[in-house]
Amino acid sequence: MSLPRPLHALTVAVLVAAATVGPAGAAGADPAPPLPSADQLKSALLGVNDLGPDYTEAPATESPSPSANPTPVTGCDALSALITMHPTATDPATPRAETELDGQDGNPMVTQSLTAEDPGRLTSDFDTAADAFKTCHTITFNADTEDSVTFTVTPVTLGDRQDAPAVRLDGTIAGVRLNAFVGIERFGTVGMVYGFFQRESADAQTASMQYRTAVAKVEHTLGTTAGSTTPPTASAAQDMSV
Repeated sequence: MSLPRPLHALTVAVLVAAATVGPAGAAGADPAPPLPSADQLKSALLGVNDLGPDYTEAPATESPSPSANPTPVTGCDALSALITMHPTATDPATPRAETELDGQDGNPMVTQSLTAEDPGRLTSDFDTAADAFKTCHTITFNADTEDSVTFTVTPVTLGDRQDAPAVRLDGTIAGVRLNAFVGIERFGTVGMVYGFFQRESADAQTASMQYRTAVAKVEHTLGTTAGSTTPPTASAAQDMSV
């Protein structure tokens, strides 16, 4: 059984939203701190070795990407605006990396995106996304004219940091239960969006455990802590695995 298309559409939407964490805003007068490269961000992403042998990495040609057309979204103006915003073309000034890891038959599905940016811009856009999480109660994804699903949106805590914005989404389509957890976090000059998507289950334990694994790997790789506004040190950036 393949994963229902609305859940794949939600995955694309999350990563499109992830690409918008930080693209807008004027640069300040202070010199911008050095940012991790796209390759360095890639090394901080979750991999099959982090989640176990039941997962496979989706081919790059099939993974959601910021260039994908976002699925029409209705029901929550703040979150819809983030999701349906077309990000600009890849910019060396805002390095990005993303991944999708699929369980057996695509269930569950884990997505993660990392974007490095000027601290001021990241703060502004992170706050905007966090506010959207707080004010959104339902959201509908229309995969096509016959395929749509409305999710209820509930704020939750995914990891150890209580202030890290996260939501739980629950919906059904054709009698199939769909469930998702989406969390955002910042690590100095790097913003992360994590998504966990599953069908016929509402298990929060695995989503939370894998979110913690994602946070720990980014902290270790970038040499900074979750929630920090301080950029990684130059030595930490140089020591990142590629």
